[in-house]
Amino acid sequence: MREDVLSPQELIANFNELATLPEVVLRVASMVQDPNSSASDIGREIVSDAALTGRLLRIANSPAFAHHGKIATVSRAIAVLGVWQVRDLTVGITAIRTFDGIANELVSMDSFWRHNVLCATAAGHIAARRVAGRAESPFVAGLLHDIGQLVMFNRVPQLAREALLMSVDSAEDLGLYLCERTLLGFDHGAVGVALAQKWQLPSSLQECIEFHHEPDRAQRHPVEVATVHIANSVAVLAEIGSTDPRDAPQISPATWHAAKLDPLDLAEIVVQTQCSGADMLPLLTAA
Repeated sequence: MREDVLSPQELIANFNELATLPEVVLRVASMVQDPNSSASDIGREIVSDAALTGRLLRIANSPAFAHHGKIATVSRAIAVLGVWQVRDLTVGITAIRTFDGIANELVSMDSFWRHNVLCATAAGHIAARRVAGRAESPFVAGLLHDIGQLVMFNRVPQLAREALLMSVDSAEDLGLYLCERTLLGFDHGAVGVALAQKWQLPSSLQECIEFHHEPDRAQRHPVEVATVHIANSVAVLAEIGSTDPRDAPQISPATWHAAKLDPLDLAEIVVQTQCSGADMLPLLTAA
């Protein structure tokens, strides 16, 4: 590791653009935890931000959530999706808006968010196959799993570039996260979870961000982490139009059982992700 490299915590410290989420998001998160706050109270808080409201309703009506009947109001979205999932969607939508204004010369934001939106969509499809439902907000976990990369692109762009080139040129086909560790001593998962902790995101989202490349390290939320781990590879396949798992990052064998998924379902999930994910990016980023 280079001696002059900051730690993940130092990378986000005093980074004013990312230090805190907007007040409306923090208030919504606090209200969800407060037993004295009603769904109507939470809905009124979200409605105070017109752009946030528009994005939330577009997503609630998208194929990724596959609910019957049009959701025309935030209160209806809360009734259908639940306050916890609306809270997490609010965080995810706002994260995109927050990062939009941050300088980055290594990747296009469209390209970055396209992969993450596909991962989010795939995570939703994977979780929907479980009888237990989707209370863990897999869509948001997939959407935010790579946020640490954006911090690194901005704070340590030269080292981030070197890691990208190393992963592309590696004869051993090293993953980007391993190249980051070689050069910096940590990877984008560690940076992402440092930011998630500063944002006070739920522990399940924190683990998905930190361990999406190494799901066997998940301690408290192995099902959710396994879901995002598989979804990440599905997103890569959906981007390149392949259903061959050899064309994507290797999926840890144990995650199939943890996610309650059959490997034979992979091709179908890739196709579902391509179909429902195609229109999701503009839903999230449009004004």
